[in-house]
Amino acid sequence: MDCIYKIYNNDIGISFRWKEIPSRLIQVIFRDTGFHLTVEEIELFIDKVCDAKVQRSCASCEAAGSCRSLLLQTPSDKVSMAVSISELSQIEDLLRGTLFQIKMNNYLDDLCKN
Repeated sequence: MDCIYKIYNNDIGISFRWKEIPSRLIQVIFRDTGFHLTVEEIELFIDKVCDAKVQRSCASCEAAGSCRSLLLQTPSDKVSMAVSISELSQIEDLLRGTLFQIKMNNYLDDLCKN
């Protein structure tokens, strides 16, 4: 883990930047899938998570919390993921936590420059 700057993590995943690779992109990894995202794409992903939250599981499903019946669109038009409601909640936390940390770090960097 010496080669990354960890931004945020939770039970489902991690977000980070590579130390040796100068880039605006943030690596967000969850459920064995990695995304290279800009801040704007993270914000868009959060919007798509909110859209997925209005989907309903099957009414008679006994495994509604763990059943991967929700379709989560990603910032890439060509990639969608089937997720459970509990995974969706953890993904939202990962994305919001990442965005918060990035904005806080940028704010503190700007504050310290003055």
